[in-house]
Amino acid sequence: MVLRKYMKKNLCVALAAFTVLAACGRPDDFKPSEIESDPIGTEVVEKPTDGESNNDPGLMAIGERYEKDGKIESYLTGEWIDKDIATRRPLAVMIPNNRNALPQYGISCADVVYEAPMEKCACTRLMGIFQNYGDLEYIEPVRSSRQYFLMESLCYDAIYCNWGLAVPYVGPLINSDLVDNVSASVQGIDVGADEAYARDKERQNQGYSLEYTGYLTLEGYEAAVDRLGYDTKYPTKNYTYPLQFATDAHKAEYEGYPSSSKIYPGGNKNQSGANGYSELNPYFEYNEEDGLYYRFQNDKPHMDEYNGKQVAVTNLIVQFVDGKVLDDSGYMSFDICGTGEGVLFTNGKAVEITWVKSYPVDSDLNYTEGVYEQTKYYEKSTGDELILNKGKTWVCLVWDKYKESTSY
Repeated sequence: MVLRKYMKKNLCVALAAFTVLAACGRPDDFKPSEIESDPIGTEVVEKPTDGESNNDPGLMAIGERYEKDGKIESYLTGEWIDKDIATRRPLAVMIPNNRNALPQYGISCADVVYEAPMEKCACTRLMGIFQNYGDLEYIEPVRSSRQYFLMESLCYDAIYCNWGLAVPYVGPLINSDLVDNVSASVQGIDVGADEAYARDKERQNQGYSLEYTGYLTLEGYEAAVDRLGYDTKYPTKNYTYPLQFATDAHKAEYEGYPSSSKIYPGGNKNQSGANGYSELNPYFEYNEEDGLYYRFQNDKPHMDEYNGKQVAVTNLIVQFVDGKVLDDSGYMSFDICGTGEGVLFTNGKAVEITWVKSYPVDSDLNYTEGVYEQTKYYEKSTGDELILNKGKTWVCLVWDKYKESTSY
């Protein structure tokens, strides 16, 4: 991925080393990764003369994007959307998912969602990545950052939005020149963007805790991005795709893999163990008619209060990661760098996968441009890169300590 920044701040080596190792779990024999992503140009080209596609007919995945009737295929969903939307950088926003923070507003409009456990695995938190947010005026509630979420947002070249942070573990990276962030002005944030945020007075009057009353306005977000001088478009060259999607002429069917219609990422409520998912016991049900996985939690449909829609996605990835508790406050770290296993759910099938992400530090344990490299997913049995079906994707990070609890 093309670098956004050309001048890096000098981070404190000791603190940088601590935070990187906390999130990425450096092995004893660590060496800077030699994994390289092949850059793929994102220049919009003319429609191929054959009227079909400029993809190699033997490939299922979308290749170089081309314009058709003012639209190109989204890098986040593979769906045909307006060219100006498809080429703009997305925003990534932190959304609480514990019982006392519900309901949520705008979550169903996210193109990609990450879910991972929080303090002492008492609950999960979400990070929505929004590009095609249409007429959405605000996203609510907004909460604080954890480093593993921030690292994942950079895989998508997203502008990162948060209200609060775990200062010792997030501060060195979020305040560096490697991150474009629109953050509420709180302790630990060097440059705030309060024009993007507001408090919901109605929620306050209803007795919600103050931390669950903050929200992001899209108008304020755009004003902050303009003031801070961030690029608003993807680079036109040397951009690597965060996810691979099937073409219009194909479908990622994954024939031969077992079928699965109901998935419990953190296990069902009859299984013990505080793994983060156990507070609301979320699960997904596959609907064969529309090919979507509908989300439930707290024994009822997971609804978006903004538009009254149930949260649903086309692809679900359960990614098993190593984890640890960092301190007495219960702050967690998850090993999102290196390699691991997981399961892809799409088209009603359960596909065992492996994932790979390089370590974003140099030999002196300073952050590098490696923070932009995407996590890559592969079929475990073949080694082929995963091809997703067009649509939204949900990624659940599950502590591998509780891997056996995941059921489907």
